[in-house]
Amino acid sequence: MDDWRQGGFGLYVHWPFCQAKCPYCDFNSHVTNNIDQKRWVIAYLSELKRCAPPLSGRVLNSIFFGGGTPSLMMPETVAAVIEGAREIWPFANDIEITLEANPGSVEAGRFAGYRDAGVNRVSMGIQALNDEDLRRLGRLHSVAEARAAFDIARKCFDRVSFDLIYARQGQDLAHWQAELTEALSMAIDHLSLYQLTIEEGTAFGDRYARGKLRNLPSDDSAADMYQATQDICGAQGMPAYEISNHARPGEESRHNQIYWRYGDYLGIGPGAHGRLTLDGQRYATETHRAPGAWLQAVAAGSGESLCQPLPREDTAIEYMMMSMRLREGMNIPRYIALAGKDLPLAQVAHLVDLGMVTHTDQTLCATDQGRAVLNAVLRELLVD
Repeated sequence: MDDWRQGGFGLYVHWPFCQAKCPYCDFNSHVTNNIDQKRWVIAYLSELKRCAPPLSGRVLNSIFFGGGTPSLMMPETVAAVIEGAREIWPFANDIEITLEANPGSVEAGRFAGYRDAGVNRVSMGIQALNDEDLRRLGRLHSVAEARAAFDIARKCFDRVSFDLIYARQGQDLAHWQAELTEALSMAIDHLSLYQLTIEEGTAFGDRYARGKLRNLPSDDSAADMYQATQDICGAQGMPAYEISNHARPGEESRHNQIYWRYGDYLGIGPGAHGRLTLDGQRYATETHRAPGAWLQAVAAGSGESLCQPLPREDTAIEYMMMSMRLREGMNIPRYIALAGKDLPLAQVAHLVDLGMVTHTDQTLCATDQGRAVLNAVLRELLVD
């Protein structure tokens, strides 16, 4: 009944607005000129109060403001949500409160306000350290602005992370190695490094389907960049603790670890997802995606569009799929308790022989080689 405690309890707050829609982005984000932030505060606080009763008494380990571009929120809006959560749940002594930010001058000007509101970690969407590639990615900032914003963030927050995308158009291994080395020189303690993925329904997806997205690296070249990422970051004391995330020891994202360790998290805001254990049953939750529809639904009583009990088998599958992304791997007794059955031992032995996983009585971990092809590893483990 208390399986979620092994991962912790977090709050995700989705801010759905951006200044512009990036051509690679398939997140629930919208561009608008007029935002009534007071109305959004009222809606967020209403949702927190609605969700509070069955979750009372829990200790809150993390809050994550994601988006969209949360650095478009006024610091007063962020402060009100944090205070609203504090009135409902006791905060862990080391609670992590993260806000995603774009490195434009407007957002950077708000950093001190976010700090005063209670934010203690910023995750910056820098994406590239090359002005031409920033333009291709639809980013509104320059490299100079990103560096200036990073310096401001470092003065305001003890913990700063930033994102980069690799395997971009026209990028080769040597260019990525140089860019990553430059990023590591910026007194950074956490990096999220993502391979460019072409998603359906995005501007890049449409261009790719029409044969207009040219000069993408080959699969082999992208794989070389992934391996170089592991080697360079590892040599600099920032190994991958998860497939796409690198950190110095102790600087791992605690909120994201709740996801990967399959804890509970409440999601509020348009399009937010959650996983909550109520009376021993784990539920998948979703909210209305369109900002206007969400606001109207909240005003009518609930922004939730789905609260679905998860079958036992699905919880075990989700736990495996999330935990195997981590270097620490999956706890086998916990998996057995969730699934009601053992792992497919013949498949595990085969993967061990291939050098894809390591296996003890307590843990199953993907090796560096296995994490590079994790989907194939999971397909083998999830065979009926």
